[in-house]
Amino acid sequence: MSRLNFGAFLAPHHPIGEHPMLQFRRDLDLVEHLDKLGYEEFWCGEHHSSGWEMIGSPEMFLAAAGERTKRIKLATGVVSLPYHHPFNVAQRMVQLDYMTGGRVIFGSGPGALPSDAHTLGIDPMLLRDRQDEAIGVIRRLMRGERLTIKSDWFTLQDAKLQLLPLQEEMPFAVASQISPSGMTLAGKHGIGIISIGSLSEEGLNALPTQWGFAESAAAEHGQTVDRKDWRVLLSWHIAETREKARAEARDGLLRHHNEYITGTLQRPGAKPFTDPDEAVDKTAFVPGAVATIGTPDDLVERIKSVLQISGGFGTVVGFVHDWANPENTMRSWDMVARYVIPEINGYVRKLRESQKFLIDNRAVFDRAGQAIMAKIMENKDAAEALKVTDSPRFAAASASVPKMPGKQAAE
Repeated sequence: MSRLNFGAFLAPHHPIGEHPMLQFRRDLDLVEHLDKLGYEEFWCGEHHSSGWEMIGSPEMFLAAAGERTKRIKLATGVVSLPYHHPFNVAQRMVQLDYMTGGRVIFGSGPGALPSDAHTLGIDPMLLRDRQDEAIGVIRRLMRGERLTIKSDWFTLQDAKLQLLPLQEEMPFAVASQISPSGMTLAGKHGIGIISIGSLSEEGLNALPTQWGFAESAAAEHGQTVDRKDWRVLLSWHIAETREKARAEARDGLLRHHNEYITGTLQRPGAKPFTDPDEAVDKTAFVPGAVATIGTPDDLVERIKSVLQISGGFGTVVGFVHDWANPENTMRSWDMVARYVIPEINGYVRKLRESQKFLIDNRAVFDRAGQAIMAKIMENKDAAEALKVTDSPRFAAASASVPKMPGKQAAE
Protein backbone atom coordinates (compact mmCIF):
# COMPACT_ATOMS: atom_id res chain seq x y z
CA MET A 1 0.00 0.00 0.00
CA SER A 2 1.05 3.61 -0.58
CA ARG A 3 1.15 6.20 2.17
CA LEU A 4 -1.85 6.28 4.48
CA ASN A 5 -4.19 9.27 4.45
CA PHE A 6 -5.62 10.64 7.69
CA GLY A 7 -9.03 12.16 8.30
CA ALA A 8 -11.62 13.00 10.95
CA PHE A 9 -15.28 12.00 11.34
CA LEU A 10 -17.68 14.31 13.19
CA ALA A 11 -21.07 12.71 13.88
CA PRO A 12 -21.13 14.88 16.05
CA HIS A 13 -21.36 13.41 19.55
CA HIS A 14 -21.77 16.43 21.82
CA PRO A 15 -23.19 16.18 25.35
CA ILE A 16 -26.44 18.05 25.83
CA GLY A 17 -26.11 21.20 27.92
CA GLU A 18 -23.71 23.47 26.03
CA HIS A 19 -24.95 26.28 23.79
CA PRO A 20 -25.50 24.71 20.34
CA MET A 21 -24.24 27.85 18.58
CA LEU A 22 -20.90 27.56 20.35
CA GLN A 23 -20.70 23.85 19.57
CA PHE A 24 -21.15 24.55 15.84
CA ARG A 25 -18.46 27.22 15.98
CA ARG A 26 -16.07 24.94 17.83
CA ASP A 27 -16.63 22.20 15.26
CA LEU A 28 -15.77 24.68 12.50
CA ASP A 29 -12.66 25.67 14.46
CA LEU A 30 -11.67 22.00 14.49
CA VAL A 31 -12.01 21.66 10.70
CA GLU A 32 -9.85 24.74 10.23
CA HIS A 33 -7.28 23.32 12.66
CA LEU A 34 -7.19 19.97 10.86
CA ASP A 35 -6.72 21.72 7.53
CA LYS A 36 -3.68 23.60 8.85
CA LEU A 37 -2.26 20.38 10.31
CA GLY A 38 -2.37 18.63 6.93
CA TYR A 39 -5.20 16.12 7.42
CA GLU A 40 -6.59 14.95 4.08
CA GLU A 41 -10.31 14.49 4.84
CA PHE A 42 -13.08 15.76 7.11
CA TRP A 43 -16.45 13.96 7.36
CA CYS A 44 -19.66 15.06 9.05
CA GLY A 45 -23.00 13.33 9.34
CA GLU A 46 -26.75 13.83 9.16
CA HIS A 47 -29.00 13.14 12.13
CA HIS A 48 -32.42 14.38 13.16
CA SER A 49 -32.92 12.95 16.64
CA SER A 50 -31.06 11.75 19.78
CA GLY A 51 -30.04 15.19 21.03
CA TRP A 52 -26.32 14.44 20.94
CA GLU A 53 -26.06 14.51 17.12
CA MET A 54 -27.36 17.86 15.94
CA ILE A 55 -26.10 18.40 12.37
CA GLY A 56 -29.22 18.03 10.24
CA SER A 57 -27.54 19.08 6.99
CA PRO A 58 -23.91 18.08 6.41
CA GLU A 59 -23.94 20.09 3.16
CA MET A 60 -24.65 23.34 5.05
CA PHE A 61 -21.95 22.62 7.61
CA LEU A 62 -19.38 21.72 4.95
CA ALA A 63 -20.18 24.86 2.94
CA ALA A 64 -19.26 26.93 6.00
CA ALA A 65 -16.17 24.78 6.57
CA GLY A 66 -15.15 25.33 2.96
CA GLU A 67 -14.87 29.06 3.58
CA ARG A 68 -12.47 28.49 6.48
CA THR A 69 -10.22 25.88 4.87
CA LYS A 70 -7.94 25.63 1.85
CA ARG A 71 -7.02 22.06 0.97
CA ILE A 72 -8.78 19.45 3.14
CA LYS A 73 -11.37 17.26 1.36
CA LEU A 74 -14.90 17.77 2.74
CA ALA A 75 -17.09 14.68 2.91
CA THR A 76 -20.69 14.01 3.80
CA GLY A 77 -20.58 11.28 6.39
CA VAL A 78 -23.24 10.61 5.46
CA VAL A 79 -26.27 11.90 3.57
CA SER A 80 -29.08 9.50 4.47
CA LEU A 81 -30.41 8.99 0.95
CA PRO A 82 -33.85 7.48 1.76
CA TYR A 83 -34.74 10.78 3.48
CA HIS A 84 -34.28 12.88 0.31
CA HIS A 85 -35.28 13.13 -3.33
CA PRO A 86 -32.20 11.99 -5.31
CA PHE A 87 -32.35 14.98 -7.68
CA ASN A 88 -32.17 17.44 -4.78
CA VAL A 89 -29.23 15.56 -3.27
CA ALA A 90 -27.38 15.63 -6.59
CA GLN A 91 -27.98 19.37 -6.99
CA ARG A 92 -26.81 20.18 -3.45
CA MET A 93 -23.65 18.10 -3.82
CA VAL A 94 -22.75 19.73 -7.14
CA GLN A 95 -23.30 23.19 -5.67
CA LEU A 96 -21.14 22.24 -2.67
CA ASP A 97 -18.41 21.04 -5.04
CA TYR A 98 -18.28 24.46 -6.70
CA MET A 99 -18.47 26.35 -3.40
CA THR A 100 -15.49 24.40 -2.01
CA GLY A 101 -13.36 24.52 -5.15
CA GLY A 102 -13.79 20.85 -6.03
CA ARG A 103 -13.03 19.35 -2.61
CA VAL A 104 -16.19 17.29 -2.05
CA ILE A 105 -16.51 13.57 -1.32
CA PHE A 106 -20.10 12.31 -1.51
CA GLY A 107 -20.67 9.83 1.29
CA SER A 108 -24.08 8.21 1.63
CA GLY A 109 -25.86 5.81 3.92
CA PRO A 110 -29.30 4.34 4.56
CA GLY A 111 -29.78 6.24 7.82
CA ALA A 112 -28.19 5.30 11.12
CA LEU A 113 -30.86 6.09 13.72
CA PRO A 114 -34.16 4.18 13.76
CA SER A 115 -35.69 7.25 15.40
CA ASP A 116 -34.92 9.30 12.27
CA ALA A 117 -36.72 6.81 10.03
CA HIS A 118 -39.64 6.75 12.47
CA THR A 119 -39.85 10.55 12.42
CA LEU A 120 -40.09 10.53 8.62
CA GLY A 121 -42.49 7.59 8.53
CA ILE A 122 -40.15 5.33 6.51
CA ASP A 123 -40.18 1.56 6.92
CA PRO A 124 -36.65 0.62 8.12
CA MET A 125 -36.75 -2.45 5.87
CA LEU A 126 -36.78 -0.16 2.81
CA LEU A 127 -33.78 1.97 3.72
CA ARG A 128 -30.96 -0.05 2.16
CA ASP A 129 -32.79 -0.66 -1.15
CA ARG A 130 -33.66 3.02 -1.44
CA GLN A 131 -30.04 4.01 -0.85
CA ASP A 132 -28.98 1.60 -3.61
CA GLU A 133 -31.55 3.01 -6.03
CA ALA A 134 -30.67 6.61 -5.22
CA ILE A 135 -26.92 6.07 -5.73
CA GLY A 136 -27.53 4.76 -9.22
CA VAL A 137 -29.75 7.71 -10.12
CA ILE A 138 -27.38 10.33 -8.68
CA ARG A 139 -24.40 8.87 -10.53
CA ARG A 140 -26.30 9.01 -13.81
CA LEU A 141 -27.36 12.59 -13.17
CA MET A 142 -23.78 13.62 -12.40
CA ARG A 143 -22.70 12.10 -15.72
CA GLY A 144 -25.06 14.49 -17.49
CA GLU A 145 -27.91 12.11 -18.35
CA ARG A 146 -31.51 13.29 -18.68
CA LEU A 147 -33.77 10.91 -16.74
CA THR A 148 -37.45 10.07 -16.54
CA ILE A 149 -38.08 7.65 -13.69
CA LYS A 150 -41.15 6.83 -11.65
CA SER A 151 -40.18 5.02 -8.47
CA ASP A 152 -42.37 4.00 -5.55
CA TRP A 153 -40.87 6.89 -3.55
CA PHE A 154 -39.75 9.58 -6.06
CA THR A 155 -40.42 10.76 -9.60
CA LEU A 156 -38.10 12.30 -12.21
CA GLN A 157 -39.50 13.79 -15.38
CA ASP A 158 -36.99 14.87 -18.04
CA ALA A 159 -34.61 15.64 -15.18
CA LYS A 160 -31.10 16.84 -15.93
CA LEU A 161 -28.60 18.76 -13.83
CA GLN A 162 -27.88 22.33 -14.94
CA LEU A 163 -24.35 22.00 -13.56
CA LEU A 164 -22.12 18.95 -13.43
CA PRO A 165 -19.55 18.58 -10.62
CA LEU A 166 -16.50 20.82 -10.74
CA GLN A 167 -14.37 17.71 -10.25
CA GLU A 168 -14.06 15.55 -13.33
CA GLU A 169 -15.52 12.73 -11.26
CA MET A 170 -16.80 13.37 -7.75
CA PRO A 171 -15.65 10.60 -5.35
CA PHE A 172 -18.51 8.49 -3.94
CA ALA A 173 -18.40 6.39 -0.78
CA VAL A 174 -20.91 4.39 1.24
CA ALA A 175 -21.00 3.73 4.97
CA SER A 176 -20.42 0.14 6.02
CA GLN A 177 -21.36 -1.38 9.35
CA ILE A 178 -20.57 -4.94 10.44
CA SER A 179 -22.81 -6.72 7.95
CA PRO A 180 -21.63 -7.24 4.35
CA SER A 181 -24.36 -5.01 2.89
CA GLY A 182 -22.34 -1.78 2.78
CA MET A 183 -19.31 -3.44 1.22
CA THR A 184 -21.52 -5.25 -1.30
CA LEU A 185 -23.19 -1.98 -2.27
CA ALA A 186 -19.81 -0.31 -2.79
CA GLY A 187 -18.71 -3.17 -5.02
CA LYS A 188 -21.92 -3.07 -7.05
CA HIS A 189 -21.40 0.61 -7.90
CA GLY A 190 -17.58 0.57 -7.96
CA ILE A 191 -17.24 3.28 -5.30
CA GLY A 192 -15.44 3.85 -2.00
CA ILE A 193 -16.30 2.68 1.52
CA ILE A 194 -16.06 4.18 4.99
CA SER A 195 -16.18 1.40 7.61
CA ILE A 196 -17.82 2.80 10.71
CA GLY A 197 -18.43 -0.62 12.23
CA SER A 198 -14.74 -0.73 13.15
CA LEU A 199 -15.56 1.33 16.26
CA SER A 200 -16.71 -1.93 17.87
CA GLU A 201 -14.74 -5.09 18.69
CA GLU A 202 -17.05 -7.10 16.44
CA GLY A 203 -16.47 -4.65 13.59
CA LEU A 204 -12.70 -4.76 13.97
CA ASN A 205 -12.75 -8.55 13.96
CA ALA A 206 -14.78 -8.49 10.74
CA LEU A 207 -12.28 -6.35 8.82
CA PRO A 208 -10.22 -9.27 7.44
CA THR A 209 -13.24 -10.59 5.51
CA GLN A 210 -14.94 -7.29 4.65
CA TRP A 211 -12.98 -6.41 1.53
CA GLY A 212 -13.79 -9.72 -0.09
CA PHE A 213 -17.50 -8.80 -0.19
CA ALA A 214 -16.71 -5.61 -2.10
CA GLU A 215 -14.50 -7.43 -4.59
CA SER A 216 -17.06 -10.18 -5.18
CA ALA A 217 -19.88 -7.70 -5.79
CA ALA A 218 -17.67 -5.62 -8.09
CA ALA A 219 -16.81 -8.68 -10.18
CA GLU A 220 -20.48 -9.67 -10.38
CA HIS A 221 -21.52 -6.24 -11.70
CA GLY A 222 -18.54 -5.54 -13.96
CA GLN A 223 -17.03 -2.94 -11.62
CA THR A 224 -13.68 -2.51 -9.90
CA VAL A 225 -12.84 -1.42 -6.37
CA ASP A 226 -9.55 -0.17 -4.95
CA ARG A 227 -8.32 -0.47 -1.37
CA LYS A 228 -7.05 3.12 -1.49
CA ASP A 229 -10.75 4.14 -1.52
CA TRP A 230 -11.42 2.18 1.70
CA ARG A 231 -11.59 4.26 4.89
CA VAL A 232 -11.53 2.72 8.37
CA LEU A 233 -12.83 4.57 11.43
CA LEU A 234 -10.93 4.41 14.75
CA SER A 235 -11.25 6.18 18.12
CA TRP A 236 -8.35 7.72 20.02
CA HIS A 237 -7.25 10.33 22.52
CA ILE A 238 -3.52 11.09 22.57
CA ALA A 239 -1.30 12.87 25.09
CA GLU A 240 2.37 12.90 26.09
CA THR A 241 1.91 9.98 28.50
CA ARG A 242 -0.69 7.28 29.04
CA GLU A 243 -1.39 8.64 32.50
CA LYS A 244 -2.12 12.09 31.10
CA ALA A 245 -4.31 10.71 28.32
CA ARG A 246 -6.30 8.68 30.85
CA ALA A 247 -6.77 11.68 33.13
CA GLU A 248 -7.93 13.88 30.24
CA ALA A 249 -10.39 11.38 28.73
CA ARG A 250 -11.83 9.51 31.70
CA ASP A 251 -14.76 11.73 32.77
CA GLY A 252 -15.94 12.57 29.25
CA LEU A 253 -15.69 8.94 28.19
CA LEU A 254 -17.83 7.86 31.14
CA ARG A 255 -20.45 10.46 30.27
CA HIS A 256 -20.47 9.53 26.58
CA HIS A 257 -20.92 5.83 27.29
CA ASN A 258 -23.43 6.09 30.13
CA GLU A 259 -25.55 8.98 28.84
CA TYR A 260 -25.43 8.33 25.11
CA ILE A 261 -24.49 4.71 24.29
CA THR A 262 -26.42 3.01 27.09
CA GLY A 263 -28.76 5.81 28.17
CA THR A 264 -29.99 7.32 24.89
CA LEU A 265 -29.34 4.65 22.25
CA GLN A 266 -29.71 1.75 24.70
CA ARG A 267 -27.40 -0.23 22.46
CA PRO A 268 -27.96 -3.98 22.90
CA GLY A 269 -25.33 -5.61 25.10
CA ALA A 270 -23.90 -2.30 26.33
CA LYS A 271 -23.83 -1.78 30.09
CA PRO A 272 -23.10 1.42 32.04
CA PHE A 273 -19.65 1.84 33.57
CA THR A 274 -19.46 2.28 37.32
CA ASP A 275 -16.71 4.91 37.35
CA PRO A 276 -14.27 6.77 35.04
CA ASP A 277 -11.42 4.29 35.59
CA GLU A 278 -13.58 1.37 34.49
CA ALA A 279 -14.66 3.39 31.45
CA VAL A 280 -11.05 3.97 30.37
CA ASP A 281 -9.88 0.44 31.19
CA LYS A 282 -12.66 -1.35 29.30
CA THR A 283 -12.50 1.03 26.35
CA ALA A 284 -8.76 1.02 25.80
CA PHE A 285 -6.83 -1.32 28.13
CA VAL A 286 -8.37 -4.78 27.99
CA PRO A 287 -8.09 -7.48 25.32
CA GLY A 288 -10.36 -6.57 22.44
CA ALA A 289 -10.46 -2.87 23.38
CA VAL A 290 -11.37 -0.74 20.37
CA ALA A 291 -10.04 2.70 21.34
CA THR A 292 -6.52 4.01 21.87
CA ILE A 293 -6.00 6.23 24.91
CA GLY A 294 -2.31 6.84 25.32
CA THR A 295 0.77 8.12 23.53
CA PRO A 296 1.58 8.63 19.85
CA ASP A 297 3.53 5.35 19.97
CA ASP A 298 0.41 3.54 21.18
CA LEU A 299 -1.60 4.87 18.24
CA VAL A 300 1.14 4.00 15.76
CA GLU A 301 1.08 0.42 17.05
CA ARG A 302 -2.73 0.27 16.81
CA ILE A 303 -2.87 1.61 13.25
CA LYS A 304 -0.17 -0.80 12.08
CA SER A 305 -2.09 -3.67 13.67
CA VAL A 306 -5.37 -2.70 11.96
CA LEU A 307 -3.59 -2.29 8.63
CA GLN A 308 -2.17 -5.78 8.99
CA ILE A 309 -5.36 -7.57 10.00
CA SER A 310 -7.46 -5.78 7.35
CA GLY A 311 -5.03 -6.33 4.49
CA GLY A 312 -4.64 -2.60 3.96
CA PHE A 313 -6.79 0.47 3.29
CA GLY A 314 -6.29 4.03 2.06
CA THR A 315 -7.40 6.32 4.90
CA VAL A 316 -7.66 6.04 8.66
CA VAL A 317 -10.39 8.31 10.00
CA GLY A 318 -10.41 9.37 13.63
CA PHE A 319 -13.76 9.66 15.37
CA VAL A 320 -14.32 13.13 16.87
CA HIS A 321 -15.68 13.02 20.42
CA ASP A 322 -15.81 15.14 23.57
CA TRP A 323 -14.03 12.76 25.90
CA ALA A 324 -11.55 15.52 26.78
CA ASN A 325 -12.08 19.27 27.05
CA PRO A 326 -11.75 21.34 23.84
CA GLU A 327 -8.15 22.37 24.50
CA ASN A 328 -6.90 18.82 25.10
CA THR A 329 -8.95 17.49 22.20
CA MET A 330 -7.28 19.98 19.84
CA ARG A 331 -3.89 19.02 21.26
CA SER A 332 -4.64 15.32 20.70
CA TRP A 333 -5.25 15.95 16.98
CA ASP A 334 -2.13 18.10 16.91
CA MET A 335 0.01 15.32 18.38
CA VAL A 336 -1.32 12.81 15.86
CA ALA A 337 -0.29 15.16 13.05
CA ARG A 338 3.14 15.88 14.55
CA TYR A 339 4.17 12.37 15.59
CA VAL A 340 1.82 9.62 14.34
CA ILE A 341 1.37 10.60 10.71
CA PRO A 342 5.10 11.04 9.99
CA GLU A 343 5.88 7.75 11.72
CA ILE A 344 3.24 5.80 9.80
CA ASN A 345 4.16 7.34 6.44
CA GLY A 346 7.94 7.35 6.87
CA TYR A 347 8.41 11.11 6.68
CA VAL A 348 11.18 11.02 9.30
CA ARG A 349 12.81 7.75 8.23
CA LYS A 350 15.52 9.37 6.13
CA LEU A 351 16.28 11.89 8.88
CA ARG A 352 16.92 9.01 11.28
CA GLU A 353 19.08 7.26 8.67
CA SER A 354 21.12 10.43 8.23
CA GLN A 355 21.57 10.79 11.98
CA LYS A 356 22.57 7.14 12.35
CA PHE A 357 25.06 7.37 9.47
CA LEU A 358 26.74 10.31 11.16
CA ILE A 359 26.92 8.50 14.50
CA ASP A 360 28.15 5.21 12.99
CA ASN A 361 30.87 6.93 10.95
CA ARG A 362 32.07 9.36 13.60
CA ALA A 363 35.67 8.16 13.29
CA VAL A 364 35.73 9.00 9.56
CA PHE A 365 34.34 12.47 10.14
CA ASP A 366 36.70 13.03 13.08
CA ARG A 367 39.69 12.23 10.84
CA ALA A 368 38.41 14.63 8.23
CA GLY A 369 38.02 17.30 10.89
CA GLN A 370 41.54 16.71 12.14
CA ALA A 371 42.92 17.01 8.62
CA ILE A 372 41.13 20.32 8.14
CA MET A 373 42.49 21.62 11.44
CA ALA A 374 46.03 20.54 10.52
CA LYS A 375 45.79 22.47 7.27
CA ILE A 376 44.63 25.51 9.15
CA MET A 377 47.58 25.27 11.53
CA GLU A 378 50.03 24.97 8.60
CA ASN A 379 48.85 28.36 7.42
CA LYS A 380 48.80 29.94 10.86
CA ASP A 381 51.42 32.53 9.96
CA ALA A 382 49.47 33.54 6.87
CA ALA A 383 46.31 33.79 8.93
CA GLU A 384 48.01 36.01 11.49
CA ALA A 385 49.37 38.23 8.74
CA LEU A 386 45.89 38.50 7.27
CA LYS A 387 44.53 39.60 10.64
CA VAL A 388 47.19 42.37 10.76
CA THR A 389 46.42 43.69 7.28
CA ASP A 390 42.72 43.71 8.10
CA SER A 391 43.17 45.84 11.25
CA PRO A 392 42.02 49.52 11.28
CA ARG A 393 45.53 50.64 12.31
CA PHE A 394 47.10 48.98 9.25
CA ALA A 395 44.46 50.57 6.99
CA ALA A 396 45.17 54.07 8.42
CA ALA A 397 48.92 53.64 8.03
CA SER A 398 48.53 52.50 4.44
CA ALA A 399 46.45 55.59 3.62
CA SER A 400 49.28 57.92 4.74
CA VAL A 401 51.84 56.44 2.34
CA PRO A 402 52.32 58.68 -0.80
CA LYS A 403 51.05 57.06 -3.95
CA MET A 404 53.40 56.45 -6.87
CA PRO A 405 53.11 58.93 -9.80
CA GLY A 406 50.39 57.74 -12.19
CA LYS A 407 48.95 55.34 -9.66
CA GLN A 408 45.74 57.32 -9.15
CA ALA A 409 45.23 57.72 -12.88
CA ALA A 410 45.76 54.00 -13.39
CA GLU A 411 43.22 53.26 -10.74
